[in-house]
Amino acid sequence: MNYTLHHLSHTDLDGYGCQMVTQHYFDSIIFYNSNYGKEINECFNQILDTIQNSKSDKHIILITDLNLTIEQAKEFDSKTNICDKDVMLLLLDHHKTGEECAQSFGWYFLDTNRCATKITYDFFAELFGKNTKLETFVNVVNAVDIWLEDKPEFELGKVCMGLVSGAKEVNKIMFPLQNSQYLFSLLTQAQDYFACKDAHIALDDAVHHLKKHFFQENTEHIDTLSNLVSAYNVKLLSQHRDKMQIMYKEFKGILTYNIGNVSVIGNDFLTANPDFDFFMDVTSKKTISLRSNGKVDVSKMAANIANGGGHHNASGGLLSTFKDAFIYDTIKNQVVTIISNKG
Repeated sequence: MNYTLHHLSHTDLDGYGCQMVTQHYFDSIIFYNSNYGKEINECFNQILDTIQNSKSDKHIILITDLNLTIEQAKEFDSKTNICDKDVMLLLLDHHKTGEECAQSFGWYFLDTNRCATKITYDFFAELFGKNTKLETFVNVVNAVDIWLEDKPEFELGKVCMGLVSGAKEVNKIMFPLQNSQYLFSLLTQAQDYFACKDAHIALDDAVHHLKKHFFQENTEHIDTLSNLVSAYNVKLLSQHRDKMQIMYKEFKGILTYNIGNVSVIGNDFLTANPDFDFFMDVTSKKTISLRSNGKVDVSKMAANIANGGGHHNASGGLLSTFKDAFIYDTIKNQVVTIISNKG
């Protein structure tokens, strides 16, 4: 198949389970993940921008485990039809609220009796063949997602569900590719425990190890999960520092979004990148956290741009005019404008 697959899915176990399926069957694939509301629209527009700028002429947009409103369905159908490239649109879902869309559009497939992961697997397995190991994983996801408490896979599914919901170590807004890789790694490793005695307990006991395994690049180097996560994030931030760079007066900083553990990651980044003067993290709640390496008084910076304050090297505040977004560039543009307006 010469098509590039753009797979947009939900951010829970079922959503990532769908992408585990397509990862098995496709080589040329780009993953996107979204919650409901306008985030779906932003992700869809991002997909269309990627397609328009692609050298490839043939594309498939696959949406799974996300039901659309009728307005969204009409918009996506229209935008796909007027696209300059050869684009096929397909949605596979199980939420009953999508009935009106399913009756209106031929590309909208709805089945309320299976989770989206199972719908996706059954669809592609019929085209390209079944896989026993993948089917076992699919049945685990199906058991918990549509709450089949009598199924033997149910308790195992609950642990997998918690594994995904608790995987906050890699930020999906700043690093969507690496976030997907992390979740795929956890779900792939989890399958090694499916044949164990009391598999759900064995997997639950192993969760901390599974996380450390992903972040521990050098197996001879032993460290805490917190330090491993910080080192991994500092490496990513250092790789993307030019894209994420912002200025405050003559001082150079980096802007992150909902990074978490700012004290550790912020100070580790500034130590690894001594030419940067400050570290700023903005959150979906409009708050900011600032860290400095001593070159700039971030308490004064916080007071100026965010009516905040604190210490010379550690401060915070609130960006009252900030509007949460789901694309990093949109977030950065807002913050740059706010800083610029404050002089």
